[in-house]
Amino acid sequence: MNTATDVLVVGAGVVGLAHAVEALDRGLTVTVVERDSRAVGASIRNFGHACVTGQTGDLAELAHLARERWLDLDGRAGLGARATGGLAVARHATELAVLEELAAARPGEVALRTADEVRSELPGGGADDVVGGAALLADLRVDPRVTVARLAAWVDAQDGAEVRFGTAYLGFDGTRAHTSRGPIAAQRVIVCVGHDLDHLYPHLAEEHRVERCALQMARAADPGAVVTPAVLTATSLLRYPAFAETTSAAALRTRMEADRPDLLAIDANVMFTQRPDGTLLIGDSHHTERTVEPFLDEAVTETLRAETARVLGVDRLRIIERWQGVYASSPLHPYLVAEPEERLSVRIVTSGVGMTIAHGLARRHFPN
Repeated sequence: MNTATDVLVVGAGVVGLAHAVEALDRGLTVTVVERDSRAVGASIRNFGHACVTGQTGDLAELAHLARERWLDLDGRAGLGARATGGLAVARHATELAVLEELAAARPGEVALRTADEVRSELPGGGADDVVGGAALLADLRVDPRVTVARLAAWVDAQDGAEVRFGTAYLGFDGTRAHTSRGPIAAQRVIVCVGHDLDHLYPHLAEEHRVERCALQMARAADPGAVVTPAVLTATSLLRYPAFAETTSAAALRTRMEADRPDLLAIDANVMFTQRPDGTLLIGDSHHTERTVEPFLDEAVTETLRAETARVLGVDRLRIIERWQGVYASSPLHPYLVAEPEERLSVRIVTSGVGMTIAHGLARRHFPN
């Protein structure tokens, strides 16, 4: 085991591993420490969807940088990243208006689809009220249950790198990082612990108003057909900035407030992706506070399941697994770049786009 390293990364989720990859590509030695025996946090509890097309401004730039890195790493490490794109399903004129506006503004990334083209992508032929949709051409998909583990194994196999699981970070004295398995001399420590920032640096978490966003998600049995793209719906158009910042989004929100208050009440993002085994990852609801209750509300799961089944056009969608996702959230910014002490850096994503921007964040904001 390494007792000295150029860079010590705390956290073996996607953000931490992205910084480890960047360190290696810069010719540095790197040690990653992770308190658990494998990744069990936000990096595996998600859709596995890099929603590149849904971002704007700075986040769009980071997402495109990350997209390049995902595809590069897929060639090097066989991560299973797939350039499947996304599919936004429109079931009302207000939804289609958002997609039409975005397609006109970004013709290279958003391509309108007819109702028949949309239905052909959905196992049950889609809902009867589908009026069209759009292909989100830059989006990527990975399998969150295996991709992060594969990336950690690849990093660990590189010369000058080690991923040390079951090792808790206890602090940095400017020269050595102290861990539950002894000290490690390090030139630089990068803390990538997401929503657990308050466990290590509570004053920093309070300053940046970092809380926990809890999600309800589920996995459904194989619907009996292939669903190639990540599928988004009306609620997604209210969440991701590329859609939500259109002028047409206001009319969509007004209609959703009247027609689907049940979805807005749970701050839903009804979307789904299919894993290689055919099962569907579906979700999700959102609830933010400093400490979240671990209990799942079955009514929320049923609302998400029923709406997903309607979008698919199937009579029945059997849930085989439920879980609570948790990620860092801040109303101030979508990611946190901080240098609280000399040679100590903090890099976390404070929104639900970790898979989308992590590699871009590491490439642009790697500490000097």
